[in-house]
Amino acid sequence: MKIQLISLGCDKNLSDSEKVLARFAERGYEITDDEHEADAIVINTCCFIHDAKTESIETILEMAELKKENLKFLVITGCLATRYQNEIQEEIPEVDAILTASAIDETVDVVDALFANKLTEKKIKKDVDYDPELGNKRVFSGMKNYAYLKIAEGCDKHCTYCVIPSIKGKYRSRAFEDILEEAQFIADSGKNEILIIAQETTVYGQDIYGRKRLAELLEKISEIDGIRWIRLLYCYPEEITDELIDAMSRIDKVCKYIDMPIQHSADTVLKRMGRRTSSKDIRDVIGRLRAAMPEIAIRTSLITGFPGETEEEHAELLAFVKEMKLDRVGVFTYSKEEKTPASRMRPLITKKIKEARREELMLAQQEIVFAKNESLVGHRENVIIEGYLPEDGVYIGRTFRDAPDIDGYCFVKSGRELISGDIIEAVIEAANGYDLLAKDVYLL
Repeated sequence: MKIQLISLGCDKNLSDSEKVLARFAERGYEITDDEHEADAIVINTCCFIHDAKTESIETILEMAELKKENLKFLVITGCLATRYQNEIQEEIPEVDAILTASAIDETVDVVDALFANKLTEKKIKKDVDYDPELGNKRVFSGMKNYAYLKIAEGCDKHCTYCVIPSIKGKYRSRAFEDILEEAQFIADSGKNEILIIAQETTVYGQDIYGRKRLAELLEKISEIDGIRWIRLLYCYPEEITDELIDAMSRIDKVCKYIDMPIQHSADTVLKRMGRRTSSKDIRDVIGRLRAAMPEIAIRTSLITGFPGETEEEHAELLAFVKEMKLDRVGVFTYSKEEKTPASRMRPLITKKIKEARREELMLAQQEIVFAKNESLVGHRENVIIEGYLPEDGVYIGRTFRDAPDIDGYCFVKSGRELISGDIIEAVIEAANGYDLLAKDVYLL
């Protein structure tokens, strides 16, 4: 039987989906990317914000239409399935089974039961704090040279705008040895860049070992042959320790790059958001990171239009963006999520004002990024190759400053044949907005 698994939303979902695919492959299913060929389709959904929820619903409805053709079974799992299990059952009868995110490890058994006509319960639910047993084998999506390595599940922060704790449960670190085993599998599969992910990576180990062990984890992963770049995502500013900064600065394989979501800079807004930091603390950690690693690229995410955000608070955030000159900034307009404390806060900011504030922030950040890229012209940079554009005769690559899919690219001219995963030294010849243009010097 042919199975397709559609993974929506975040890279944490993707990591789970790749493990589920490995279990399907072990059971003898043929994996396909063509929904018109599939006998069964599994959708791993997202509902973090309104747009993600909309994408998940539209994808389910689109795949449900295939039940009129050759599709035999449609199975839904992930965050949307956790939050709206009853509504999906009632409103989309084409769906054959709905598994909560914590029950994703039942996916293959459920599909087996559907084909055997032995499924007795359409809704499969497990406690949000249950850790799905998915193993460490994966069927990687696409021909990428990198892989995401999820080190924990859930979150204990309970920010007032966020539904994740109610869907994913409390923070649960994975066993240290288990993570290293998966990192070795990633390396053995030919991937040479690992991206460390969790809802929050910086408190890894605190719950099961009584201390933070992220710095130690970086050390051990860096010892694995074949892994050449290690990248840190989702580091909360208040949890970044001197030990972690030291490890980042000292370990050659660790990219001098950090994804550090701060959401806002005004103390009044941070308090309403339930964030456990302050504008002063955020500036302090940025200063510590830059003192230890002057070349570091810092990415963050911001929320504009949070309930009650005044013009003065917005102006404070805009001034922060201009002052701190961070390397990568994503700005999201506030999305009201039901059953969160923020959903009851007033006054709400109109869509028009939210969009105008977002545009103002992004334009300010655009100037910063463009200027930083221009300053790199003439410099030599290490670039990891991801692919080739035959129509342009250039290779697609990334510097250490750029995470896959969310940051910019470096387009490289080369007289030699390069393959995905090659790391070269290149001279930056020009900047083109968010991207760089370079010439290959030599293979590292």
